[in-house]
Formats: sequence, structure tokens, C-alpha cells
Amino acid sequence: MPAGGFAVAPAGVEFEAKITPIVIISCIMAATGGLMFGYDVGISGGVTSMPAFLKKFFPVVYRQTLRDEDSNYCKYDNQGLQLFTSSLYLAGLTATFFASYTTRTLGRRLTMLIAGVFFICGTVFNAAASNLAMLIIGRILLGCGVGFANQAVPLFLSEIAPTRIRGGLNILFQLNVTIGILFANLINYGTSKIEGGWGWRLSLGLGGIPAAMLTIGALLVVDTPNSLIERGRLDEGKAVLRKIRGTDNIEPEFNELVEASRVAKLVKHPFRNLLKRRNRPQLIIAIALQIFQQCTGINAIMFYAPVLFNTLGFGSGASLYSAVITGAVNVVSTVVSIYSVDKLGRRILLLEAGVQMFLSQVVIAIVLGIKVTDTSNDLHKGYGILVVIMICTFVSAFAWSWGPLGWLIPSETFPLETRSAGQSVTVCVNLLFTFVIAQAFLSMLCHFKFGIFLFFSGWVLVMSFFVLFLLPETKNIPIEEMTERVWKQHWLWKRFMDDYEVEGDGFNGDGPKKIGHSNGFNPGSQL
Repeated sequence: MPAGGFAVAPAGVEFEAKITPIVIISCIMAATGGLMFGYDVGISGGVTSMPAFLKKFFPVVYRQTLRDEDSNYCKYDNQGLQLFTSSLYLAGLTATFFASYTTRTLGRRLTMLIAGVFFICGTVFNAAASNLAMLIIGRILLGCGVGFANQAVPLFLSEIAPTRIRGGLNILFQLNVTIGILFANLINYGTSKIEGGWGWRLSLGLGGIPAAMLTIGALLVVDTPNSLIERGRLDEGKAVLRKIRGTDNIEPEFNELVEASRVAKLVKHPFRNLLKRRNRPQLIIAIALQIFQQCTGINAIMFYAPVLFNTLGFGSGASLYSAVITGAVNVVSTVVSIYSVDKLGRRILLLEAGVQMFLSQVVIAIVLGIKVTDTSNDLHKGYGILVVIMICTFVSAFAWSWGPLGWLIPSETFPLETRSAGQSVTVCVNLLFTFVIAQAFLSMLCHFKFGIFLFFSGWVLVMSFFVLFLLPETKNIPIEEMTERVWKQHWLWKRFMDDYEVEGDGFNGDGPKKIGHSNGFNPGSQL
């Protein structure tokens, strides 16, 4: 039996909102886009630490790993090797612009299907690669899949989820990212032991499994009522709304969705509208969260965990094993976030994690500064265990805070008429800085040495102060009420809301009682 409940409408009307099996299943199927993304993140670091892979595609790096006279921190410093990892994110950045259009005109479901097809094609190219060009083409195709999936999946999840569990269901995407990373680490650990040096092909080829799951899932799920109504398919939108609600009492909510769609269509230039004064707080916060998320250093650790552990003196097998441990911690901590985000709130999780990440990175830097030099990486067993524990402490803090909330907060703060454009900007900024970190990390490790962890800990300090003073709490607040209850109450952002009343009246013509609702309404808060 589906759980029953009510989502409160802006005017005080209570819409029936049962948590039906079709909502849960649809969210699980859609969130497999995160599984593919996570697999891509985790697999690249593992295969780049495999000698057979390096010997075939990056012989210069392979020879560097064998030479004792090279600095421990610089063995993997190679722009080509970094391009193998980072090309995916540059392609994803480009694909996002097209994904914004397809999300609006074709719907969330078809956009996820396109992502699945890109993922499958990229996996085939990578597994069959005979030269570096094929390898990079495969990564670019995977990147296109990432761009389309990261655009459509968070929107799909936030639009179909009931308000009271919106945070938890939205974090399903991030949970699948962490599960994908863990699976990738486990597979790399197994395939590294295969005789004959072809284990890397199996690692890259098994990405076809989550790719197929996303493709099949996109064929099976229903599109969101928001998307259907937005494209003029009102009868179909009403039928889907009735199905996902598990009730026939949907008329009031359906009318709200139709009105919200009508208002959104009055905005002809959503990207230009993003720059309007009243939308700047959401835009600033969305961009800042994506930059800060990458500047925690998490993806540097997740991309290159096996390489990093190799650098610190762990053997090849031990480094992959340590990466599996951090991947498992990542998954468990993300589950913690699902249960706590709608109870404790967004700010508490981010601030607590800031303290935890800062301290763990400082400890890592101190240990490495003392024990790992250019020519000696004798960590000893005790120090090695301490480094792994501290990295796990850092990963766990990120996984219940900046990881999922970096996606959740932007998806629930943009008003309907700029949601697709806002999500597009969010994904673009995220992928741009992911590309920068992926392309630069091994070179930064070479030049900064143990100071790389102090560099990232400094950023953690900055972002924690940003959260403390500039990020409002959005826990359990329907998206259509964000303007009145969040932005107009904040000590700084309320100054940007002074043009809201004039434009609100222009849209609705209903007087003051609906000011802000037309611009701030997102039916996803009700679904």
C-alpha cells in the first residue's frame, strides 16, 4: 500500500500526495543515470593505475612509474593521461547546452534515453580501443551522456517527488553516483589481477551494464506531469498525475500545474531571465555551490584514488583495495544524507561537514609532509592506515553534504520559468570545474606535493563561511513558496526581491495574495 500524505499548496489548499510505487520505481530507474556517472568517475582512476593500460596508451607515464629517480609526486604528471579523464567532462559541458533544449521540447524522459544511448556508444568505443584516439572518442561520447543525464535526472526527480521526501528522493541520484564509484573500484580491483593485461578492457566494457539500465529505465518510466503540460499534452499530463498520486482528487493540483505552465511560457528568454535582479540569488548560489563542490578536492581523490595511493607508497593491489574502502564509505555516508537531509536541514549538514573535511585534510597534509618526500614514500603501516582513515573521514563528510546538496539545492530553488536554464547553468559550471580539476590535479600534486591538501582545505574554509552567512535553509519548504519564505526573509537576498511585486502582478493579475507564486512555483514540489 502506498503511504498517504498531503502536500500544502501556496493558497493553503491541501493536495493529496500519496507516495505510490510508481513514483518510487520511476525515481530509482531515473537515478541510474547517476550510476553511470559514478562508474565513469571511478573506472578511469583504476585503469590509469594498471601497468598494461599505461604501457599501451601512455608509455611515457609507464616508464616514469618504473624509474626510482623521479619524484614520487610526479610519476603520473602527464597532460595526455589527465586528458583521458577530463575529456569526458569537457564533452559533458558542451552537451549540456543541447540537453537544455531537449529537456524542454522533448521532455525529461526522452533526454534520459538520449543519455543512455550516448553511454552505450562510449562504452563500446572504450572497451574496443586500439589507440589513444579511440579511447578519447569513447570518453567524449560518455561525456555527452553525462551532460544529458545530469540535466534531465535531477529535474525529473525533483518534479516527481512529494515535497516532504523531495530531498531524500533527489539524493537517489547522488547515491547512485557513489554506488557507481564503488562498483568501479571493485571491478578494477578484480580485473587488475587478470593475466594477459586485458583486464582494463573488461573494466571499461562493464560500463555497458549501467548504460543499458538507464536506457531501459528511460523507456519504462513515465514523463513528469510538469513536462507533459509544458508541451501542451494536458490530457496525458492529467492521466500521469492521477497515476503517480494514486488518487482521483487531482483537479486542484492539475489546475495549478496548468497555470504554472502558462506563466512560464510568458518568459520567452529563460537564460536572459536568469540575469534579472530577482533571480540573481538563486543563480549566485547555484554557481557558487558547483565551484565549491569541486574545490573540496573530492573528485581529485575519486578520479585518482588508486594513483594517489600508489604515489603514497601503497602497492598496486593495496592502492585499489584502499580505493574500494573509500568507495564503500562514500555509499554508506550518502545513505545517511538521504535520512537526515529533510530532518536536520541543508545548512547543518554543510557546516558540520566543513569542519570534518578541513580537519581531515590538514592531518593528511601533515602526515604526508613528514613521511612522503620526493624519493622516499615509506609511510609505514600505522601512518598508511591513518591516511586511509583520514581520507575516509573526508569522503564521508562530503558524501552527506556537498555531494548530494550541491545538486539538490539548485534544483529546488530556481522558479519554474528559469528552471531548465538554471539547471543547465548548474551542470555547465559543475562540469567546467570538474574538467579543470581533472586536467590539473596530477600536475598540482607534482608541484604542490603534500600542500595540495592544504590548498583544498583552504577552499573548505571559504565555502563554510559562505554557507554560514549566505545560504538560506530550504528544508521542507515547497518550491513555489521559496520567494516569500526564503529569499524575502534573508538579510542579504531580500534586497534583490524589490522588483518581484510589480512583475508578480503583471503575470497573475490576482493582487498581492499571489505575489511571487507565479515566478516561484515549481510543480515538482507537489509531485
